Amino acid sequence: MTFVPAIADQRFVLDHVVGLDEIARHERFAAASADTVEAVLEGIGAFAEGEWAPLATAGDRVGARWTPKGVVMPEGYRAAYQAYVEGGWGTIGVDERWGGQGLPFVVQAAVLETLGTANMGFALAPILTVGAIEALAHHGTPEQQATYLPRLASGEWTGTMNLTEPQAGSDVGALRTTATPRGDGTYLINGTKIFISFGDHDLADNIVHLVLARTPDAPAGTRGISLFLVPKVRLDGALNDVRAVSIEHKLGLHASPTCVLSFGDQGDCVGELIGPEYGGMRAMFTMMNNARLNVGVQGVQVAEGATQKAAAYARDRVQGARDGAPAAIVEHADVRRMLLRMKAQTMAARALVYYACGQVDRATLGDAKARERLEIMTPLAKAHATDLGNEVASLGVQVHGGMGYVEETGAAQFFRDARITPIYEGTNGIQAADLVGRKLSLANGGAFADLIADLRRDARHPALVRLVDACKAVGRRLQGASADDRQAASYPFLTMLSVASCGWLMERQASVPAADAVKRAACAFYLDQIVPEALGLEAAASASAEVLYALPAGAF
Repeated sequence: MTFVPAIADQRFVLDHVVGLDEIARHERFAAASADTVEAVLEGIGAFAEGEWAPLATAGDRVGARWTPKGVVMPEGYRAAYQAYVEGGWGTIGVDERWGGQGLPFVVQAAVLETLGTANMGFALAPILTVGAIEALAHHGTPEQQATYLPRLASGEWTGTMNLTEPQAGSDVGALRTTATPRGDGTYLINGTKIFISFGDHDLADNIVHLVLARTPDAPAGTRGISLFLVPKVRLDGALNDVRAVSIEHKLGLHASPTCVLSFGDQGDCVGELIGPEYGGMRAMFTMMNNARLNVGVQGVQVAEGATQKAAAYARDRVQGARDGAPAAIVEHADVRRMLLRMKAQTMAARALVYYACGQVDRATLGDAKARERLEIMTPLAKAHATDLGNEVASLGVQVHGGMGYVEETGAAQFFRDARITPIYEGTNGIQAADLVGRKLSLANGGAFADLIADLRRDARHPALVRLVDACKAVGRRLQGASADDRQAASYPFLTMLSVASCGWLMERQASVPAADAVKRAACAFYLDQIVPEALGLEAAASASAEVLYALPAGAF
């Protein structure tokens, strides 16, 4: 696998987009000195290059394997995971109270980006553990926090989210898993969950499942959902009647076991309530919002990996001629167009996601505006970054030509792995619906207005100015539109607003004197060619829903 940690661009974005030095001036994140962050980026780069990247191809070809005794990971994975634990890489963004290093969330995102670029399927394990840590840190009891957080932070134990059920899909309110009180403050859990990433494996000695379930007489729908902590192995060492009944055979991410989990087949699966009864949705969104940003990071991972591989191939592959001499395909204009687009979209995705992650840290410090900005940026970061990951991975196959379509080059693995990212943790259509249904009206429309004001104040490129103005006009129309019209416009509007935000951040990077020639060229390409494309979405974002309902359902 071709892999070089993207340390220089990560550091540039942390400095000039996130403003990490400003965040580090607060006592809460005082550990994030420039030297410390540089050491973290270089250290995780060396670790990922030496330990995780060499396993990526074999992990894809061999994959996780189900057995009656549990899921077995490919050879070398357990040792590489233990090296991750021993290196303390899971502790980066965890509060020092729980054995963490107390560094900002955005630095943790950079660590996860590097791990996932090296081995995307493998990196899902720590990504999910981060979500479990967040939920327990915000909603767990002091006893639960003291017992579970240090082991989750170190990576000694891993965590999962258990939301989806066969009959429910994205409709969480339709779940049927039950939690029956035992009379001692604990509950018997019974039910089936599907699509549980790393729901079972042999990397660690315990897995902490966070499970949504209903208590007896709970109200229907989402109001009656509670969240439970259900370990695979109880604290006394006994197995907890949780088992993986199968794993999915998937298009990609073969080294990430996606499990069907059965809870309580023997009537002896014990769980603890996290937070108040019926507080499951609130706790779930703590996990989900964290996970959505980290899925956006996955978009960056796959884009960076695909770009590196395509560029390396294009430099080495000699085909055709230029100026009368044999030439590597990197010399041909159309290949350069694709490579520059891949570079620009990868940089844009990184800037967008890191910016959103930086708002997490600013909100942690009590910045109310950052909290609102995070709300509106989360669907953009999750949806647009994963759309870009898919686009860049597809272009990577194209750069390879016919060799991209055969597995031996590895270009196809990025394409296959990327495809799930617009689907899980809330499909990108759900992100768009969230944007127009909730986020446009946040703070009586103030959060959207503030974002537009920032974009408009700073925009210099004529196409970016026009796009920001178009976003403002469409957003205002949608704030007063019918529910159907908002939904019909939601996806093109999300893309417009995402590209406008990326253009804003790319223009900011190009203005930094330290920006090198590659960054300046990629930013110019983005503003000159990609921003104008998004203006073409204004018609779709302004159209009525009538065109979508002109045909009866049976006509599709």
